[in-house]
Amino acid sequence: MVVEKIKQYSTNLLSSSRGKNSSWLVLVLATGFMYCLSSCSNTRYLQNGQKLYTGSKLEIEKSPEITANESKDLKEQMEELLRPVPNSSFLGMRIKLYIYNKTKTDKTTGIKHWLNQKFGEPPVLVSDVNLAKNSEVLQGYLQNNSYFQAGVNGSLDTTAKKGSAVYNILAGPSYHIASVSFPKGKDSLRSAINKATRRSILRKGKKYNLDDIKNERVRIDNRLKNKGFYFFSPENLLVKVDSTVGKHQVDMDMIVKPETPDRARKIYTIDSIFIYPGYSLRDTGRHKSIMEHYGWYNVVDPHHTIKPYAFKNTVLLHPGDTYSRQLHNNSINRMINLGPYKFVKNKFVQHEEDSAKLDVYYYLTPYKGKSLQLELQGRTTSANFMGSQININWKNRNAFKGAEAFTIGLFGSTDLQMGGSTKGNNVYQGGIKTGITWPRFISPFNFKSDNAYIPHTNLTLGYSINRRVKLYTLNSFTGSFGYEWRENAKRSHQLNLINITYVNPTGVSAAYADSVKHSQNPTLAHVIDKQFTFGPSYSYTVTNTAQSYKRNTYYYNAAIDLSANLYGLISGANADKGHIKELFGQPFNQYVKIENEFRYFRRISRKSKLAARLMAGVGIPYGNSTILPYSKQFFIGGSNSLRGFRARSLGPGTYNVADAYAGSDFFPDQSGDIKIEGTVEYRPHIFGFMEGAVFTDFGNIWLFNANDGQPGGVFNGQFLNQMAADVGVGLRFDLTVLILRLDLGMPIRKPWLPKGDRWVFDQIDFGSNSWRKDNLIFNIAIGYPF
Repeated sequence: MVVEKIKQYSTNLLSSSRGKNSSWLVLVLATGFMYCLSSCSNTRYLQNGQKLYTGSKLEIEKSPEITANESKDLKEQMEELLRPVPNSSFLGMRIKLYIYNKTKTDKTTGIKHWLNQKFGEPPVLVSDVNLAKNSEVLQGYLQNNSYFQAGVNGSLDTTAKKGSAVYNILAGPSYHIASVSFPKGKDSLRSAINKATRRSILRKGKKYNLDDIKNERVRIDNRLKNKGFYFFSPENLLVKVDSTVGKHQVDMDMIVKPETPDRARKIYTIDSIFIYPGYSLRDTGRHKSIMEHYGWYNVVDPHHTIKPYAFKNTVLLHPGDTYSRQLHNNSINRMINLGPYKFVKNKFVQHEEDSAKLDVYYYLTPYKGKSLQLELQGRTTSANFMGSQININWKNRNAFKGAEAFTIGLFGSTDLQMGGSTKGNNVYQGGIKTGITWPRFISPFNFKSDNAYIPHTNLTLGYSINRRVKLYTLNSFTGSFGYEWRENAKRSHQLNLINITYVNPTGVSAAYADSVKHSQNPTLAHVIDKQFTFGPSYSYTVTNTAQSYKRNTYYYNAAIDLSANLYGLISGANADKGHIKELFGQPFNQYVKIENEFRYFRRISRKSKLAARLMAGVGIPYGNSTILPYSKQFFIGGSNSLRGFRARSLGPGTYNVADAYAGSDFFPDQSGDIKIEGTVEYRPHIFGFMEGAVFTDFGNIWLFNANDGQPGGVFNGQFLNQMAADVGVGLRFDLTVLILRLDLGMPIRKPWLPKGDRWVFDQIDFGSNSWRKDNLIFNIAIGYPF
């Protein structure tokens, strides 16, 4: 009956609506209809006496001893402990439950069964709720978090077809730590424990927390492991808690359990180290008779699969060293990162019975030495290109028996322009890239580190050809040599001592040459300029995004790219005065380019988050150059940038390429020397493998030096008023092997319009086909935009 009323109301409302925003009305009515459909339909499938469980509510009794923020935090933490979890919903609609009900079948095969099992979710009933058990769990949680006098009482709130649980909570006063004492004594174990307590988690005045006690035992154990106490464990420590001291306080006394074995009280040192690089599960012996001694370790490799020196940077423990868990873990991590090995197993064995010395064994299971990978990709862009790409990658993980990785990659792609005035301006690309990576620094200087990350030296060489039909062909040659290393899990560096790029244009069409001649736009000419860059680059990254349990995570990258700085100064290059210098018979580019990118992620709920990004970059051409080489310039717009604007169609500044080339068959890509770009995106989880997105993007590019061909393109003090902006919505499909992303963007600020008219909300007209064609930009991409 309700559904019929909504249908009738929708028909009447639509028949009376002739406005340009009727599409919005249809969307609103469709959402309302779906909500009613899912909520009403789901309960009709219940059997007599069954009630759908809709969730729970926690009511914490107000008390002067617990603040509003504490109450809110407790609710959030305790809600995750309750079972069962009600059926998932999106905007109030239980879509997965609806699919389950509509596709329920007795068959074990067929499309209905597949939909039911893959996307459906059976109903969670009120009868599944155990109030007593949940109340006990909540009370235990409160008592473990300082509320010793807490009480919880659960009840049900039901209607004819639905029901929820209500838990009334009296938290009571929280207990705080009055004093903490640690083991006394002068033996090596107690002395080490006392030294480890300087950064104790248990401190006077802090709230009692059972997890803190557990974590403190683990923390002390970790410190002891780094001091040689190999056989010690957290269970050897006991914390006695006395809550009778009054004033809602507790005294804590940590002791070493009397039954702790003698070997857990000893400090152990390293005796001998053995490495087995070709280990498999079939190996049963240790084959020490055929081992080869190198430096401070022994390699047992009867088939000579790798040279012993390859482990020089991975074995961080030495004979005679006190055992250290940190060095032990770092060694394991380095062996995995070495490259040729997929599994590393480690064993410590007492050198002799009752001795305080350990022999170390590393068992390494290798990958297959060589691999061949084939990738096929499909893509579409907002510039009416549809394309495909094939990648063939060959890799040798141990090319010269020193754990060197040698790679050869071939690729070929086609991008066909299927529509627009430039239909037929297809793009064909192909190329080869080779590289060698050494798992160590190749340098005349000796660099040492003992962290968990092995440094690498990289050498790459490549060639690619880019043919734009009817326009030009670019031949690109690249090479680089440099290093990458990590300080720790958060900080990493990449330093290329030399980057070389040489781009040679050929096959420039007469039509393109005429366009360069008559347009007075230096960008067109710049695309087909010869480019010759050489110099160092450096990149620094700091991030904690791997710590997904954190509510707030971040990523920051800073990079600097230099070309011919020293040589340009020595040679006296000055393009402004006509002093163009050459190297190997070619004019070279001279510039400094700096880039910064900051990303911030905030977890809103267990599966939904807020993501933001801000990027700023500047390239300063000088000496032998007046503009950055085309391959080093900034671009904006497209599926990973401003999604409400077509790729590379925006800027620089207030310049509008569409107006400048109205009626033309060719719109050149827009580039600049300066870039500012930002994004804010909300990523709610919808259900299963589907995630949504609501976003806004802003930014623009500018020129460092003005030119007549792109008026309004130079950077100035009005840059904030020259920002473009868009809004949009999207869907992400997590297909396990990849994430498919669909985004629909719409511009809301166009910087090329006159001042005062750049915000274009009043121009939105979803009922106009021409408006939708020009302003609704659909993007298909793989992965998140950032």
